[in-house]
Amino acid sequence: MKILKIELENLNSLRGKWTINLSDKIYETNGIFAITGQTGAGKTTIFDAICLALYGQTPRLGKISDRQNEIMSRRTKECYAEVLFEINGEKYLSYWEQHRAGKNNKLQDAKHVLSHADTG
Repeated sequence: MKILKIELENLNSLRGKWTINLSDKIYETNGIFAITGQTGAGKTTIFDAICLALYGQTPRLGKISDRQNEIMSRRTKECYAEVLFEINGEKYLSYWEQHRAGKNNKLQDAKHVLSHADTG
């Protein structure tokens, strides 16, 4: 499996929308890169986003439910993680999201979808 792109929104310290396009020429020509930064900068959150998109949970936080979501950034109402990846020349999109609704901001059930990137 080759990860081509990671998108995420409102996960831990990474508030707002973020995109890491690993198919960008800079990653392909250099061949290696490092994820660095200070404590709390969001390094581990990138790996959490990959795990959420692919598996609907993270190793360090476990399963996220409609009762508990420790990964959604504080004071936000929605979060998501999406990974575009390639296996044997075929591209797939794996997506996970959760949001709050109603006047009590109740967590809704998470949505987890895996689809063929070209055909849906």
